[in-house]
Amino acid sequence: MARTGRPRAFDKDQALERALMLFWSRGYGATSVQDLVDALALERGSLYGAFGDKRSFYLAAVRLYWDTYERRLAAALESGPVLPALREVLATPARVKEYASDVGVPQGCMIGNTTAELVPHDAEAREIVTRAHTRFIRIVADALRRAQAEGEVTKDAAPEAQAQLLLFTVQGFSLISRTGLDTAAALAAVDALIDSLRA
Repeated sequence: MARTGRPRAFDKDQALERALMLFWSRGYGATSVQDLVDALALERGSLYGAFGDKRSFYLAAVRLYWDTYERRLAAALESGPVLPALREVLATPARVKEYASDVGVPQGCMIGNTTAELVPHDAEAREIVTRAHTRFIRIVADALRRAQAEGEVTKDAAPEAQAQLLLFTVQGFSLISRTGLDTAAALAAVDALIDSLRA
C-alpha cells in the first residue's frame, strides 16, 4: 500500500491568518523565517511544505488581507448612506491599534507596505497591488455613483475621480500612520475630505 504521507498537524488557514498579523506588524523584510516558525509554532519543514518560501508565504498573506478588506469594504458601502461608511474606511489607520494581537500591532496598510517593499522589483507583488487598487476604485466608485443619484454626494466630479482621490488618501494616510498619528488631527482631516464630497 502506498503511503500518503504524514498529515499536517496544524490548521493552514489559521497559520496564514497568524502569519498575516506578523507580517503586517513587522513588514516583509523584518520578518525572518525563524520569526514565522516561532510565532506559528511550526517546524521549518512544515512551513515550507505548506506555504513555500517566505516570499510565497508573504504574498499569500497579502492576498488574504486584501480579500478580507474587500469583503468588508463592499459590505460597508452596499446599503445606507455612503459618506458615513467612507468615513469609517478612511479613519481605520487612526485606530489601527484596535487590531493588535499577541504578535504585534499592525502598521499601515499591507497593500501600501507591499508597494513600498516589494513592488519596485517583484512583478507578482505588483499584480496583487494593482488588482487591489483597481477593485477599490470600482467598489467605491459604484457606491459614489449611487450616492450622487440619491443626492448625498456632489456631482462636481466623476465617481471614478472621487474614488481615485479616496484611494490616494487612504494609502497616504496608512503610510503616514506608521510614524505615529495625532488621532484628533487625523480624524479632522478625514472629516474635511468627507465634507468636500457632500452635495
